[in-house]
Amino acid sequence: MGEAVTWPRVVRLHELARGPVTVDLAPDPEQRAAIARRLGLRSLPALTARVVVRAWMDGAEVSGRFDAVVEQVCGVSLDPFEQPVAGDFVVQAVPAGSPHAAAGEGGELELDPDAPDAPDVLDGDAIDVAGYVVEHLGLELDPFPRKPGAVFDYAAPETDASPFAALKKLTEPKA
Repeated sequence: MGEAVTWPRVVRLHELARGPVTVDLAPDPEQRAAIARRLGLRSLPALTARVVVRAWMDGAEVSGRFDAVVEQVCGVSLDPFEQPVAGDFVVQAVPAGSPHAAAGEGGELELDPDAPDAPDVLDGDAIDVAGYVVEHLGLELDPFPRKPGAVFDYAAPETDASPFAALKKLTEPKA
């Protein structure tokens, strides 16, 4: 998540000592507009999320659900359209220096599709809950949006489009 989120909601690791922290999120229109720009959407008419942060190892487990309405541009008709998007996510995060943050022996990354994802490494003791919501909303977006009912109707040109056909036209005598 390279760009700073314009909708911060932070939970600190020490807050989890008393038990799980539940966060209900609903950005205002200005924040939704910034999120829409960040995700390449035409607009973001609605976004709500409920996230639970609980202690996990020496860090935290962040789990949540979001519901949104996104406005995208149809890749076929170029018409704007709205569609609902929802998703669930679970992410583990640990502080820097945690023994659970190691990528493998010698710092090499092991690529095992059946292995669980490595935990995220936090910069400090703060977990940006809203950042995880925006990240997972972005993962749920269709990269090639298509308005319901939009049909790509392609008809091949009737003329012979080979380069030799073009040369043939140049060599034919004109009548």
